[in-house]
Amino acid sequence: MVFGFRLAMLALSAPAALLNAAPGLGTRLVGAAVVVTFITSYALFRDWERFGPLLLRHPTLLALDTLFGALLLVSAGPDTPLAYVSVCTPLLAGIAYGYRAAAVFASLQSLILLLVYATTAEADTSLAEKLLLPGFCVITGAGGSALRNLVLRFGAATQALAETRARLAATEAVAAERARLAREMHDSVAKTLHGVALAADGLAATAATTPQNPALIIQQADLVARASRRAATESRELLVDLRRHETPTTDVLKELACRTADFTTRTGLPATYQPTSPAPPLPPAVTRQLLSIAAEAMENAHRHATPTSVDVRAGVEGDLLRISVYDDGRGLPPGTTLEQLRKAGHFGLIGMVERAASVGARIRMGRGDHSKGTEVLLELPLAPRRT
Repeated sequence: MVFGFRLAMLALSAPAALLNAAPGLGTRLVGAAVVVTFITSYALFRDWERFGPLLLRHPTLLALDTLFGALLLVSAGPDTPLAYVSVCTPLLAGIAYGYRAAAVFASLQSLILLLVYATTAEADTSLAEKLLLPGFCVITGAGGSALRNLVLRFGAATQALAETRARLAATEAVAAERARLAREMHDSVAKTLHGVALAADGLAATAATTPQNPALIIQQADLVARASRRAATESRELLVDLRRHETPTTDVLKELACRTADFTTRTGLPATYQPTSPAPPLPPAVTRQLLSIAAEAMENAHRHATPTSVDVRAGVEGDLLRISVYDDGRGLPPGTTLEQLRKAGHFGLIGMVERAASVGARIRMGRGDHSKGTEVLLELPLAPRRT
């Protein structure tokens, strides 16, 4: 803005400066001063990002500009628009260099103006008129210094805000990762270790009450060993999952069929899987969350609902991928809320809700369209398909 104002004033006052210059050498000097001052102001006006740092590093450039401006001012006279260009110099000094430079350039420019008035002004020019522009130089120098301080404070505040946002983002990322690891541990290793503890308790009770039955003791010891190996395997899979480089996409329906078959083999509870329609491949991170929700729903049915069977369905309906896990067990207690589960230390359903939210899916738990039991219905919006 300052250089734009300078350009306008130079354009208006340059003809007067050239007309009033002495013929010959004087005209050439004034013309050179007009060209240099105009080109310098135009370059800084059009490309401050490139030439501004050069001006900031070398205050002597502004001093040379002041001398060229003084030459034009002497030639054109203090009553032309060029006099207002001199007011911009202390303003630039205050903005670029601070209050000390603003004071120096305001004093220098005021002295130049007073000398010009002393040599060119008419006899009836009053003292107030002679001091008007020098006073403006002092005021603009102070204003430029104040504006510099304001810009610096605003920059410091902006930087502090950016740092605060970065710290908050890092804190949120750490909290999200902690929540994710807690869900992974709860859905895999924690449950398996709980089974190990139960099997170990059974082994201890059998050894204490029926030590004469070695076959039962061996069977229960084998159960403890297998459960322990499974916990070690799940821990290793969790660590590998944190480090591996994922493939672009994954077939969620194929993986869901494998999880359902593994559930039946491991628990002995009949679980059927039925794909209702093909589904597009999904990113591995999304697939992992969906499969974890379905697996947790099956595990909850087996552990808490005493069902006779579990029915798993998956497919695309419209622009939604729908995954349903239904068991014909006793269902959720009436009035169950997530806050109650959190206070009671039951984090399975809470983890399912958090997983669904992390991938932008919706989850509903209840009887649904069934007369009894529990249905966990997961709906993931899909991107519109291109035709």
